[in-house]
Amino acid sequence: MTGPPGPLDPVLKPDWLRVKAPQRERIGAVADLLVDLRLNTVCQEASCPNIGECFAGGTATFLIMGPGCTRACPYCDIDFDRSVRALDPTEPDRLGEAVARLGLLHVVITSVNRDDLPDGGAGQFVACMEAVRQRAPGTTIELLIPDFCGNWDALATVMEAAPDVLNHNIETVPRLYRKARPQGIYARSLELLMRVHEAWPRAYTKSGIMVGLGEEDHEVQAVMDDLRRQHVDIMTIGQYLSPGPRHLPVDRFVTPAQFDAYKDYGERHLGFLQVVSSPLTRSSYHAGEVRRLMQQHPR
Repeated sequence: MTGPPGPLDPVLKPDWLRVKAPQRERIGAVADLLVDLRLNTVCQEASCPNIGECFAGGTATFLIMGPGCTRACPYCDIDFDRSVRALDPTEPDRLGEAVARLGLLHVVITSVNRDDLPDGGAGQFVACMEAVRQRAPGTTIELLIPDFCGNWDALATVMEAAPDVLNHNIETVPRLYRKARPQGIYARSLELLMRVHEAWPRAYTKSGIMVGLGEEDHEVQAVMDDLRRQHVDIMTIGQYLSPGPRHLPVDRFVTPAQFDAYKDYGERHLGFLQVVSSPLTRSSYHAGEVRRLMQQHPR
């Protein structure tokens, strides 16, 4: 299924993509805490459409080492910043305090790309995990990591700290990498996920893809095939929404029925433990459900 040629007018978004603006009182407590502790979230920086639902439920995906990113992927709303910036040594403690104060049972920690750092920020991920475990020892931890430019020692640093879930998004189909993810390498991302499975099999692995950038449905299925060959456990599939005129346009709006078809193909045919697939799905949407999966499929 392909969409009409050229960019689509965002005003013409279909009804299934319309969400109510979050009410300030519903998200205020989480937003105020983030300001108080000087923390960033991908919910805010990447203009996630689910911010109202997640903040109202007391959940957030923390964005460390940011907010500026050393890559300028044309689909992403996070600011580009190539300057060399020192890491904040107080960030892990502040993040741990936020997790404890919010009473989170499951926390997602992600980062901007920090290609300026020798380890890509792997050590900061570990410090954040240690702080969370000290302040909230019962909380399960999901890391959404960059590719570390293929630095497998950096990956080992992260994995030796034993995150419960390791997430690395494949983002799009191989044909669109040059357009959408010019500094990424499809095969490298697959290798990262396979290395995690082979060397740290107790960790649950996860990846995600956006649709609506110009891919075809058979290409989405091919990516799903590739991810299962790397033994990825959980996959997310969501609609790409262009953040603005400087970003890539939306090529098509995928129907809810097609998202259901992706889910059915992934779970029934390929054997993913879970495929979260809907127009508003993002890589951390309903991430807390992983605790249920871990209980059903213990390792």
